[in-house]
Amino acid sequence: MTFPQAGPFADMRSEIMRFINERDWERFHRPKDVSMALSIESSELLELYLWDREPEKERIEEEAADVLFFLVDLAAREDIDLEEAFRKKMERNRRKYPIEESRGRDDKYTSYIGKEGRNGPQG
Repeated sequence: MTFPQAGPFADMRSEIMRFINERDWERFHRPKDVSMALSIESSELLELYLWDREPEKERIEEEAADVLFFLVDLAAREDIDLEEAFRKKMERNRRKYPIEESRGRDDKYTSYIGKEGRNGPQG
């Protein structure tokens, strides 16, 4: 694995890897397992809102931190620069959801692009 030396996630990546290595958990953190843990932690965050429309901020922070832990861990294992991936995704989203067609709408872009579709990457 390579780790960026700078950027908003570099310190988090280092701290996460140190935490895992100190406990000899590396063998348990294969990308498949980490992605499953990410899904589970995301579900735990969602569960806070299931019966409580305003869960305690401390519980939200705790679950959001767990989601971030596994997201950064997965990105490190797959050599993904999260900041760059985010920028690319936002550019695709800007093309898929142009302001003039999507402003104030909550439907998926496919409902207003027409049958011929829009050029550019999907996803």
